Formats: sequence, structure tokens, C-alpha cells
Amino acid sequence: MQGLSLAAANKCLEHAVVKAASEFKRPIGVAVCDSYGFLIAFSRMDGAPIRSIAISQQKAHTATRMGMSTDAFLERLRTDNIDIRYFCDPLMTALPGGNLLKGNDGAVAGAIGVSGLKPAEDQVVTEYVAKLYESGDLG
Repeated sequence: MQGLSLAAANKCLEHAVVKAASEFKRPIGVAVCDSYGFLIAFSRMDGAPIRSIAISQQKAHTATRMGMSTDAFLERLRTDNIDIRYFCDPLMTALPGGNLLKGNDGAVAGAIGVSGLKPAEDQVVTEYVAKLYESGDLG
């Protein structure tokens, strides 16, 4: 399994912050975790809601634990009529805004979670960073 370095995690944070500021003009909290769902790096922009701290971390955690984006997880819960509590993990959330970070070989290196915008906008930011990570173009 491919590991996610602190340097790469910090670049993910930077790209997420720039995307949120330039496209949505609002501050975010952003978390990057390893492939097991444990925090590697976190950043909260000035003015981002306090709740974005925990929510962004939970979104990243959930993506790794479920092996899918949190918007896909939400859809699964709705489609299969499953209560999130059945997963017995109080750190999980189905709010959109969490995405896997995969290498170009498809191996999961970790995940990114964003909070502070509308959930669909949080998801846009994580999808952007996930594509950059997969392409190897974090620069």
C-alpha cells in the first residue's frame, strides 16, 4: 500500500485552501489522513467555522474507512436504507466533502476532508485535490 507523506499532505491542504478561496470565496477547514483514517495534516483558514475542525477530519476518516467518497457513502445509505449507526463508528459522517487520495496505480494513499462550504461545494474541493493527487500534479 502506498503511503502519503507529510509533504504531499501539506500540498493537498494548500491546493484545497486555494480552490476554496478562489472559487467559493469562503474559508474552510481541511484534513488529510492516511489510508487507515488517521490524521496526517490539518489546516483551518481564518474565519472558518469551528465545527469545520471535527467535520473535515470525520469526512477524511469516513472516506478511508468506507473506501469511497462521502457523497457516494451518503447515496449508499439512502439507496440501501441503512442507518449510519450500524457501522459502529462515531467518527463517521455521510456529509459530502470527503474523498479518497489514490495514486496513479489506484492504490489508496489516504483521504481529504473539507468543511466550511455547502456540502456539495466541499465535495467539489476534495474532487479537485483528489484528481491532482492521482495525476501526480500537486506541484
